[in-house]
Amino acid sequence: MPLLISDANILMDIEVGDLAAPMFSLGYQFVVPDVLYFEELEEQHAHLLDMGLKTMTLSAKGVARVESLSQAYAKPGRNDLFALALAEDKHCPLLTGDAALRQAAEMERVEVKGTVWLIAEMVREQRITVTVARAALHKMRVNGRRLPWEVAEKRLDEFE
Repeated sequence: MPLLISDANILMDIEVGDLAAPMFSLGYQFVVPDVLYFEELEEQHAHLLDMGLKTMTLSAKGVARVESLSQAYAKPGRNDLFALALAEDKHCPLLTGDAALRQAAEMERVEVKGTVWLIAEMVREQRITVTVARAALHKMRVNGRRLPWEVAEKRLDEFE
């Protein structure tokens, strides 16, 4: 099962859009660094573990890599850099909607995917309909989530 390392904001987007169940039904293993889970997700999103979210611990070498990344990139938060270092270590895509983290990942040649891609995957794999996807995007928008709305709409138009 292909691995996807996520930051917290992607999971929050998906939760706001009520898309956690269809997301976890996709053929991917969703993982977050354990430190990110305990500091950002555990309190309000612990149920994601029961749905299929996994946590991974970064090796000592990985933690040293986070230190190196934090010297190179001022903007992404430390937990986000843990996600980047883990994606780099596991040679898999990073799921993020954070612009600074996306930019750092691209500079480090780590493939980046976001919420729009994830929603499109759910539609493509027939886990949700375009109508459900549009409703989810609406929920995200009214709840203050930040997405490239025009890109999302165009992507969904391609399915119709």
